[in-house]
Amino acid sequence: MESLINVGGNMVDDGVSMKILLDELEDLRARQAECEDELEEYRAGRKGACAEVDQLREAREKLGLANLIVENSPAVLFRRKADDTYALVYVSENVSQWGYSAKDFLSGKVTFEEIGHPDDNQRLHDEILRYQDLDVEEYAQEYRIKTAEGDTRWVSDETSIVRDEDGNRIFNQGVLMDITRRKQVEEALTASESKFRRTIEGAGEGYFFMGGDLTIKEVNDAYCRMIGYEREELMGRRPHDFATLEYQRFLESNKEHFLKQDHRRFEGSMVHKDGHVVPVLVNANTLRTADGEFLGHVAFVADLTEQKKAVELAGEVQKSLLPKKAPDIPGLDVAGTSVASEVAGGDYFDYLESMDVDHPGLTVAVGDISGHGVDAALLMTTARGFLRMRASQPGTPVQVVTEMNRHLAEDLDGSGRFMTLFYLTLDTQEKTARWVRAGHDPAMIYCPIHDVFTELAADAGLPLGVTHESLYSEQANDLLSGQIIAIGTDGIWESRNRDGEMFGKGRFKEAVRIHAERSAQEILDSVFEAVYAFTEGARAEDDITLVIVKYGKEN
Repeated sequence: MESLINVGGNMVDDGVSMKILLDELEDLRARQAECEDELEEYRAGRKGACAEVDQLREAREKLGLANLIVENSPAVLFRRKADDTYALVYVSENVSQWGYSAKDFLSGKVTFEEIGHPDDNQRLHDEILRYQDLDVEEYAQEYRIKTAEGDTRWVSDETSIVRDEDGNRIFNQGVLMDITRRKQVEEALTASESKFRRTIEGAGEGYFFMGGDLTIKEVNDAYCRMIGYEREELMGRRPHDFATLEYQRFLESNKEHFLKQDHRRFEGSMVHKDGHVVPVLVNANTLRTADGEFLGHVAFVADLTEQKKAVELAGEVQKSLLPKKAPDIPGLDVAGTSVASEVAGGDYFDYLESMDVDHPGLTVAVGDISGHGVDAALLMTTARGFLRMRASQPGTPVQVVTEMNRHLAEDLDGSGRFMTLFYLTLDTQEKTARWVRAGHDPAMIYCPIHDVFTELAADAGLPLGVTHESLYSEQANDLLSGQIIAIGTDGIWESRNRDGEMFGKGRFKEAVRIHAERSAQEILDSVFEAVYAFTEGARAEDDITLVIVKYGKEN
């Protein structure tokens, strides 16, 4: 017997009812899936809407921040139509820094043309038309504007072009920046540079500026006149190209040394266009920024022609006062010379012969004035005059030197100058030597028989001219036949080679020893030759003076 079940309020056969039930279940499942899909779509749509809201909120915040930054920055933003009206469609509120409001410009109450400086407006108009003809995408201008208070401000204008889809210009937009402070600095620098250039061009001293390759980049008229070339002939050339051969060698040998120094001072000689030599004094500097960045080399050059003439004249006078020939004293072979480090020097030597015909003798004086050059040469001339005058009068060596000190102390008071002196009197009949030292290096005596050097030292005393009250002592010694007496100045043993090593007294003694059997003149020449060879011909830093006396010469 088939059973019946209730399906949907109807009593049906259970076989049939199972199929209906499954169909309805399947239908319910399909409707559930559709509902879930609709729910998912709803949720997704709501999430998207929320995301859009979040993005919009974020954009508004960023826009507000951007506006805040713009309004508080010195940069004024603008956009205007790219037509003949140039009408503004936007300007940032910070245009108020010049006393105007954005509303003033957007309403047409104020135009940029009206606030532009009258001396700049035509130029700006012409420039804009030129940029339009060139169809450029960006351009920059600088001009002046008037503030609402009537002040003048400089602005920079950086403009770019906005085009439509067809490439037509529709807007000009850009940024205005107040550059008044920069312009003031530039004007001050321009005025300073102009003043500097007028000073340089009007200076009597030569000037040139060199780059890292040591070629001339700038040069003033004074330097052009100094060596006789036009500016165009000097530009791009090296000063080395116009130097004498000796000066070129000097520059080449000292190039590395000079370039390591930011400040250099030296003398040289240039060759004028007409061929004559121009002596010069160069003061050179390396220019660098505050950060140490190299800018170039600058040199100021003084023409020493007239100064050298004065020095040469002083040198000629000085040389004329030195002994012309060696004295002819029985039993003595004498030779002496003095070489100035400059044209005129401060070294001195003299021969003072005895006035007693029946008692011949010789006094040798060797002195060294502090410093060298014209002033030292003039002081030497004064000292020589007084010494000769006093030596011609009665008195012992110590009396002569003491009175000479008092005289020089008066002349040199407060000058810082002084004079060292070795005063030696030789009595060939008594066979004695008497001497006084006033701060001078001791004379040396060489005995060839015993191959021994000794010094006439004892108390040196202070140099002449230091104080009025200086006391000096007189020393005496016997003379032996064959002895060689050498009286020199420190310029000999303090001569230096290119490595900075001094010639020294050891080399001096060796030169005397080797040539001891020769004449006084030959011994003297050998010493100077040894110094020259040691220094490789380099210019002496100090004056050099030497007197050689050989005792025991038979006439």
